[in-house]
Amino acid sequence: MSGLIGKKIGMTSLYDERGKNLPCTVIEVGPCVVTQVRTKEVDGYDALQLGFDDKADKHVTAAAKGHYKKAGTAPKRKVVEFQGFDEEFKLGDTITVDHFREGEFVDVSGTSKGKGFQGVVKRHGFGGVGQATHGQHNRLRAPGSIGAASYPARVFKGMRMAGQMGNEKVKVQNLRVLKVVPEKNLLVVKGCVPGHKNAYVVIQK
Repeated sequence: MSGLIGKKIGMTSLYDERGKNLPCTVIEVGPCVVTQVRTKEVDGYDALQLGFDDKADKHVTAAAKGHYKKAGTAPKRKVVEFQGFDEEFKLGDTITVDHFREGEFVDVSGTSKGKGFQGVVKRHGFGGVGQATHGQHNRLRAPGSIGAASYPARVFKGMRMAGQMGNEKVKVQNLRVLKVVPEKNLLVVKGCVPGHKNAYVVIQK
């Protein structure tokens, strides 16, 4: 699917034509530069490599500098490949937020906020075990039994237990585009998207 790279600015709310208050996310989308054009003849498939957000030269290897020099652009912090563009683009072209239209639906993927090591109540929504009285001692947020004893004599794979939470790639699908602001490269979508403020996200049609 065709798409662009963006940066999550934050959340706000808008009123629709019926006066309903809609929670929405503001994303700075593009401008993205075509840093490489993949073709079936050379690479075996058709795709566009897009770069977003300039990066200082001192943090870039010599090989990467040559790669971006071919496209006539500065080194980029985020690079993603996309397929399915209807238009023809060549090396060095710029694609802006005008690629999207108000009212259409998009998928947004990014890395979720890291929560660290969490217990089963927060990580999996467990209700806790037992009561808070009648001699109950420090077991309110415990997971309970994780399996039988002599048979099967092991813990099954996938058992919901405490562990690392968040910091995973997440895709939120079918978010409606509420507003496009071309002069500020902003895209406003209904609902929330993964990641913290200023996190990079990928928006696909």
